[in-house]
Amino acid sequence: MAVKNSDVADLFDLLASLSELDGAIVHKVIAYRRAADQFRTTAESVERMAEEGRLTDLPGIGATIAAKVDEYRETGTLQALEKLREKYPDGIVEMMGVPGVGPKTAKRLYAELGIDSPDALKAACEAGQLRELKGLGAKKEQTILDALNAGGGPRKHVILLDHALDRAEMLVEALRAEPGCREAEIAGSLRRRKEVVGDVDLVASSDDPGPLLQRFAEHPGVQDVIALGDAKASVVLHDGMQVDLRVIHPSQWGSLLQHFTGSKAHNVALRERARDQGLSLSEHGFAPIDGGEPEPCAKEADVYKRLGLAWIPPELREHQGEIEAAADGTLPKLVELKDIEGDLHGHSDASDGKGTPTEMAQAAMERGLSYYAVTDHSKAVGMGIGLDPAETLANAKRVQKAAKGLESKGFHLLTGIEVDILPGGVLDLPDEVLAELDWVVASAHGVRGQNREQLTASMVAAIEHPHVDVIAHPTGRLLDGREPYDVDVEALIAACARTGTFLEINANPKRLDLRPEHARAAINAGVKLCVSSDAHNTGGLDVLRYGVDTARRGWATKADIVNTRTWPQIRKLRKRS
Repeated sequence: MAVKNSDVADLFDLLASLSELDGAIVHKVIAYRRAADQFRTTAESVERMAEEGRLTDLPGIGATIAAKVDEYRETGTLQALEKLREKYPDGIVEMMGVPGVGPKTAKRLYAELGIDSPDALKAACEAGQLRELKGLGAKKEQTILDALNAGGGPRKHVILLDHALDRAEMLVEALRAEPGCREAEIAGSLRRRKEVVGDVDLVASSDDPGPLLQRFAEHPGVQDVIALGDAKASVVLHDGMQVDLRVIHPSQWGSLLQHFTGSKAHNVALRERARDQGLSLSEHGFAPIDGGEPEPCAKEADVYKRLGLAWIPPELREHQGEIEAAADGTLPKLVELKDIEGDLHGHSDASDGKGTPTEMAQAAMERGLSYYAVTDHSKAVGMGIGLDPAETLANAKRVQKAAKGLESKGFHLLTGIEVDILPGGVLDLPDEVLAELDWVVASAHGVRGQNREQLTASMVAAIEHPHVDVIAHPTGRLLDGREPYDVDVEALIAACARTGTFLEINANPKRLDLRPEHARAAINAGVKLCVSSDAHNTGGLDVLRYGVDTARRGWATKADIVNTRTWPQIRKLRKRS
């Protein structure tokens, strides 16, 4: 029986969770988590790579992890995993996925109350048993119960934008290389750059669809073929992602591409507009309502032109006013990746990054950027990675020393910090330290027991601080595992508008925070946005494209994004200039 990539990934996720529960060193747990993520997102068959001795070619996969994969292939399990399973029921791992229940709490609940599953945990909360344990209390008990009632549980494996795009672009490139392919493109929610997708839609045009569909089904990235017909093929890749390909005659290309890009609400609105003109609109083109053959559009822009509209960028097709704007000529000219001049939120090896300031600056220059702010964490972030006041100043001197060698190249390497926002809005570093830095990013890395009103007030206080330039990842969401904080984003936007503080669109594909609707609201309120990579290694700068995608979905123009400007221009723009 073939070993699926998802099976191997799930195995290492479970090993990581049980190891964390057992108190294993953090680096071992992280290694298992990274292996799980790598195996889940690898395009090629992990089983085949293991058979050929190539697993260690994958980033972050060493000989120890590769040996465990071989053990799993040979025995169907891992000895290390079975030993942990003898100590902890699998249900405890599910408990660890409930918001408010970490490894230490889960282990304690099992040891002291015998709670070994989310169902048992819910029953214990309802019976008031958790509040009797020292250090938990009624408030913590209610928080956990609320999470359980809201469906809180183990993190769900979702298809993030970066992963979906990587696979889709690989397949589109292969399609375009086929002799019979006239055109090929990504469609669906992925073309609209939604943060998370369920599956991937591709469309192509060809005078002879059959051979093109057959070659698609035979792609080495394909694990299973679900369906293969005259106009459509559905496959599952080695990472478990389903991809559907539709192929149509070139004369119908524009109609097909527009229809399968969506969104559903956008297309419904277009059909209503077509009906007002006596037409029926479908993927086959326009037809008279009273009957007749549809007339297809060979180009997508022709669909919109026929309806008296300017072509609408896919990122805006959510029925949020884009059709009206296309009708009256007020569609914005959206920001593009090439407009980004620099990165104002990134890390180095002084905290939890993997590159020196010089290495990060070099990576930024290679990507055509002209500045990079080294904003390592302050102490309160925890995990032993943050900097205290003395270490912050020492790191600033280190960055300044590295910057001197780059000035002749026209590159600005900036001193900075990602300072934690503590309850009450107090910042984790004194004002005299923050005043010494070029750029200050403020972040709330957890609610720390604060409710909506308290957290909002804390963040507003940070926004009002004279040295804070930007609020990073304002809602704290993680798309693959953590709900956004319960914070009043509208109040944050109002405070930023009042004070001249910027808001960040964090380009990490696991975050993409702000959400597009909040980005649009901020723009409408006159707040400027930063698209930041939050890079922790040199390759991390490549995620800026996803931040730009999110900004475009929020109707952002070049002028709305702070870091489309040069560093001297930004210095004049910020509130402490």
